[in-house]
Order: sequence, then C-alpha cells, then structure tokens
Amino acid sequence: MAPFVFVPGAKWGKYIPMSLAQPIAALPFSRRGACPSLDEPMRTGDGLLARLRIVGGRLGPEQLKAIAQQARQHGNGLLEITARGNLQVRGLTEQSSRLFARAIMGIVAIETGLVVETPPLGGDDPSEFSDPRPLAEAIRNMAQPFAGLLGPKVTIIVDGGGQISLSGLKADIRLVAVAAGRWHLFVAEGTAEELAFSEALARVSELLQQLAGLGPTARAADLVPPSKQSQAQAGSSPIGDFTLRSSVAAGVALPFGSIAAEDLAALACTAGQMGVTEIRLAPHHGLLAIGAGTAFTQRAAQLGFITTSSDPRTRISACIGSDGCASGHIPARVLAARIAAHLPEKTRLHVSGCAKGCAHPPPADITLVGRADGYGLVIGGKAGDTPRTVLQADQLESSLAAR
Repeated sequence: MAPFVFVPGAKWGKYIPMSLAQPIAALPFSRRGACPSLDEPMRTGDGLLARLRIVGGRLGPEQLKAIAQQARQHGNGLLEITARGNLQVRGLTEQSSRLFARAIMGIVAIETGLVVETPPLGGDDPSEFSDPRPLAEAIRNMAQPFAGLLGPKVTIIVDGGGQISLSGLKADIRLVAVAAGRWHLFVAEGTAEELAFSEALARVSELLQQLAGLGPTARAADLVPPSKQSQAQAGSSPIGDFTLRSSVAAGVALPFGSIAAEDLAALACTAGQMGVTEIRLAPHHGLLAIGAGTAFTQRAAQLGFITTSSDPRTRISACIGSDGCASGHIPARVLAARIAAHLPEKTRLHVSGCAKGCAHPPPADITLVGRADGYGLVIGGKAGDTPRTVLQADQLESSLAAR
C-alpha cells in the first residue's frame, strides 16, 4: 500500500496519498535564520515552504480560492495560517515554486520590507482607541532607508486596542493605543513610554537606527537590559462574531494552523456566494469573513474549521511532525487530532515532532515530544526539557485524562 500523509479537514482530518505531496528527496532539510517568503521559500521535509505576506492581510474570496488552487497545483495541497496571520503553502518544488510565485503575484499584492503588523479589524473596530493603520503606514515609509540593514525577523506591532489584540505576539517594538492619538511604546516588552503620534514615529526611527547600527542579527532585546524585558501577554481569539463600525465579521480558525486546499477553496466559495467581499487573515491561525453570519460559520464547521472558542483544538499547538519535517519522530498533527477530545479543560497541550518545539517555544501545561523510543511527557515545560517519563502510543489518552 502506498504511504499516506495527514491533512486537517472535515471531521478533524483526512489522509491523501504521499505521491500527491510531491516530496523532494533531493532537497536537504534546513532551518534558516531568515523567514521564508514567496521569493525565497524554505526547505522542509515535504518540499519548499513559501510564506505569503499579503498586504494588509486582506483579500477577496476569489483571490483566496485562486491561491488555494495554486497551492494544490504547485504544492502538496496543504496550506497554513501562522500564529501571526501569514499564509503559507507547503510541498513546492524548485521548479513549481517559481511558477507558484509568478501566479501569486498576478492574484494578490505581496508585502516586503520591515514587518509592521496591525490587528485584522484595525480601522473598522468601534472599540479601539485609535486606528492603528496611519501610524503603521508612517513607520513603513520611514523605515525604507533601513531596507537590508535590519534583521528579517525584526517586527513592529501597532495595536489600536480593539476586540482582537496582538498582545500575544512577540514584537521588537510594540505600540498600543491608550487614548485617541496617544500610544504606549514598548521595547522588547519592557517599560512603557507614553507618546503622541509624531513622538512615537520619531522614537521608532531612533530605535531602528540603533538596530541597523548593530547589524542584521540584532533584535530589540539587544537594546534593553535583561532585567527590564518581559514576555508578551495572552492575545485575544479571532474565533466568533465581531461587531464593526458598519458591518459584522465571523471568525474561524484552522485546526493546528493547517487546512487542505480543497477545503479552503470551498470556504472561499461559500463566502462569495453569501456576499462576503473581503476575508482577512488573523493571528492565532484565524480567518475573518467581513459581513458573514451564522450560515458561513456552519459551513466552516462542516469543512473542519474551528468555529467555537471552546473547541479543545484551540488549546493545542502541533507542528507538522514526521509528515513534513526530517527532524520529526511522530506525525504531530495526526496525534493531536486523535487525542484532542481527551484534553482536560483549561489545559494547554503542545505536541512536538521533536525536541526543537517550533510550534510552541514557550512552556505548556503538557508537552508530548516525539522520540525514537516513544513520546516524552513534559509537565509545565518546553519540548526541549527533560521529560518526566516516556509514553507509548496506547498510554497517551489515559495520561491526559489523569492530569
């Protein structure tokens, strides 16, 4: 029997023939210091992975459908939305990645340069203190002279303080609105400075100059003493119904951040049929359909998307594991789908294909780590920590239930 690979979808997931995944045996696995992009995809165990930084994270249903179709034609048909709300396509080859990039450029605008992120409802959210987009755009324009001087992972967040915050995402520089035209600026999550628009822009310019002077490996943590650094706070969920200034939005999420191309295309078709004109990528693996209602959410649930915040899959992080990573010992998402129903309430689970823990670097309540001899069980720690014990496959559900 030919080997199969798991892809999330309706009723928790399904399998497709590995032959459709277009494995690339000739391409060695590598983990770059830079982030993958459309022009420079990253080599992984199931081929090349391309990340699409779609301008504003906003696109129409037909554009989303077209991207899904291109992912199926040129990749292995598996798409992801990252924790930061970027779209990724897996299983590309050296040849198909070039064809894919050319096709995508004809479908949607791709952003390059310094990463400046805003909440997906920015500008339309009646609960935010300030529209974050003008300040974000001013920062992008101001930062153009620093192109090529800053590290590719340097990130700025501009958060208006609305219904979907970006407080759960790491940032080198974070600006959070606290009143109309007033912003708290944080460097490496340190102490806040309250600034007006022009003052905030000047301060960001100063910080970027300092980072550029330190070289392309520098991050904001290099500018702040360790004693004054802190961690990002928990972010808000994109799942549910949201009230906008002149419309509404329905938010859903991808299980474990991943979905099959045909299911994403089907959701895009549903959105178009229901009169949705815009879909927005959201943090924490989310999608927001502007103007959508209950019928959209019901169809999304049928296709395997997460539609309620109580779904146990919202509390599970899982990498692709051995289905698409040379370092993975276990098919992490297959395992996560299998044991999700057994996860105790209010418990955060991380299923990692190996000890690197890429899907969830911070500690989790429970972490299951793939090993050559089974599944390492880590309590209250990270994937790389020493496991309390090593479990076998038939012990996993009972071990979770006992927590």
